[in-house]
Amino acid sequence: MEGLIYNQHDIPKEQYRYGLRSSAATGCGWIATYNALQLMGYKTDIQELIRYYEWQLPLIHGNAGTSFWGPALCFQNWGFPVKILVDRKKFDEAASNADSCILFYRWRSKVKLGAHFVALHHTERGFLGYNTYSNSTGPDHYGESLDGFLKTRKYFGCVLITIQNKKKEG
Repeated sequence: MEGLIYNQHDIPKEQYRYGLRSSAATGCGWIATYNALQLMGYKTDIQELIRYYEWQLPLIHGNAGTSFWGPALCFQNWGFPVKILVDRKKFDEAASNADSCILFYRWRSKVKLGAHFVALHHTERGFLGYNTYSNSTGPDHYGESLDGFLKTRKYFGCVLITIQNKKKEG
């Protein structure tokens, strides 16, 4: 799948600034949006997408990333049917029936607390995510269950945004 961003840390620090910070540091929200559009066959200008999110007032003008509801508002404003789910037991079925999804989750390590957005979709191989890890080089295989993937990794505060392609007119 050409055009997908597999790893935000591969973006040079001066390219695609998000607020006062680099997209490598805080760009996962716009990157998940970009990748979700790519998965559905849409092209978008990255600079325009970043400006849209900065206009939408991301957390402190992009300096602390994107609010968890930001991508849902973005897709709704563009006319895509979206659903927001917080019950992880419903993630698998909802994501399997969506054209594309964006998953938000919080993570914790011994000394750090953080949050991240990824784009994902369901394939015959199970769920595939994009821009999941700091060392991702391609699609990341999540297995057959998002709930299982999230439990195994001990991610919490999860929000799934399911996106359907726009209805064709005429």
